[in-house]
Amino acid sequence: MGRPDPEEGQLPAPVKPPDGGWGWIVLLGCFVITGFSYAFPKAVSVYFKELMKDFHVGYSDTAWISSIMLAMLYGTGPVCSIMVNQFGCRPVMLIGGLLASAGMILASFTTNIIELYLTAGVLTGLGMALNFQPSLIMLGTYFDKRRPLANGLAAAGSPVFLSSLSPLGQVLLEKFGWRGGFLIMGGLLLNCCTCGAVMRPLDMGMKRKMGKAQDKYEAKEMLPIGGKSEEGISTTDGTKKGKKAKKKPKKGKKLLDFSIFSNRGFIIYTISKFILVLGLFVPPILLVNYAKDTGVPDTEAAFLLSIIGFIDIFARPACGMVAGLKWVRPHVAYLFSFSMLFNGLTDICSARASNYTGLVIFCVFFGISYGMVGALQFEVLMAIVGSQKFSSAIGLVLLIEAFAVLIGPPSAGRLVDALKNYEVIFYLAGSEVVLSALFLGVASYCCLNRGKKEPPPENNPTAGAGSDTEEAESDVQEAEEHSSDNHQPAHSTDNAVVMASEEANHVAEEQRGEGGGCPAGDGEVLARDGCNADQMAERDSF
Repeated sequence: MGRPDPEEGQLPAPVKPPDGGWGWIVLLGCFVITGFSYAFPKAVSVYFKELMKDFHVGYSDTAWISSIMLAMLYGTGPVCSIMVNQFGCRPVMLIGGLLASAGMILASFTTNIIELYLTAGVLTGLGMALNFQPSLIMLGTYFDKRRPLANGLAAAGSPVFLSSLSPLGQVLLEKFGWRGGFLIMGGLLLNCCTCGAVMRPLDMGMKRKMGKAQDKYEAKEMLPIGGKSEEGISTTDGTKKGKKAKKKPKKGKKLLDFSIFSNRGFIIYTISKFILVLGLFVPPILLVNYAKDTGVPDTEAAFLLSIIGFIDIFARPACGMVAGLKWVRPHVAYLFSFSMLFNGLTDICSARASNYTGLVIFCVFFGISYGMVGALQFEVLMAIVGSQKFSSAIGLVLLIEAFAVLIGPPSAGRLVDALKNYEVIFYLAGSEVVLSALFLGVASYCCLNRGKKEPPPENNPTAGAGSDTEEAESDVQEAEEHSSDNHQPAHSTDNAVVMASEEANHVAEEQRGEGGGCPAGDGEVLARDGCNADQMAERDSF
């Protein structure tokens, strides 16, 4: 199942992702969570007509249920990040699953629309938010080389669940009414707890293994084996004390790391994502009404969304596979920029579609481009900030996106009411998406060139690897600290193995005599770690 190196088992963050094994179970859980998070607020809309009849309210009143769910999913991002940094992913996801289920179960007993807002809207929305972010964080922890593919497969949960939950909701509504449907939906959301239970911390088994190796090493070092070994013991004791002294200030972990705002790549990504969300969701929201206004029958108009969803199911994994190719992955930000440009141009070119055939062609290309955007958005963010800071980054990004979600689609609806012209709305939405694509591509290129003007010195790769972005610099610093902290565990693991035979023990004593009490393997460990730090800086330099 892809066990990490013993040397890297002391710190949770640097543990090498297995890129498989239990990671596939984590991916399955992330697939389910993503499906519920994005599809559930839309699938609930099948109950709106019955709610309007029972509570004597209008469509806009019931539509607030889905809006509140999405607002909680996006707006509670920093709260989720704080909880994950404080308690870990698994406990937060278990609590989130219970809250999401409890919200829908309680909603089945409500007597007015306000109670629905508080239960199905706030409580269920908060529960799904507490599941969505930790699942993405765990996915980035378990996958590195195959992470683009993993992100694409997980993102495919959204169209798959949307095409499944909507028909299921209609069947439940016809057989059990909206109260029975809400109750059964609440039971389905308990599967989020199952998904949370499989999110096993990657370093759990390694910590136990390293603890045993450390005990064996300490027991061996207590035996009198000569003057030089005593010097080595005193040296390692001093190293232990220095390591503990260094680690003490690090115990106060930041609940929300705002230092990511010093990363130019993160700032560029956040601004472009805000502009993108202003126009990205407008076409699918207005598509059905636009088709009806052009004379398309209701059934065929509703089928247009099914076309987008069907194409989206295959576009996301396919785009993830392309993004994982060796010659594409270093430039994944530009691929993301291209996908946004493709989506925006699709909106603009299809603004004048006046018949059903033209709308079907629009749906095909929109489904492809929309799937590409969905598959790449979190992969690019992980590549920019790294897995250690991803928990804070995604929370802040979702909070900023929440404002765009509240501005974009409502503003488009008001313009439609005022202008009675969908063509202008498609032009406006497409222009916003194109603008976000151009900003991301041009700004990334400029920042990359700026970093290349200051090449790092070859004789000190660790110090110069962070000249491209501040984030790369921080990653290198963390890698240096990790290598120095793991100097002793590598030594302890070697000696624990040496203790197995007297002949190997004799060889180890000779190496200590030649190297001044420090095993020769330690220098190799430091060199190897330094190389990894350089590669990590190059990969994360954006």
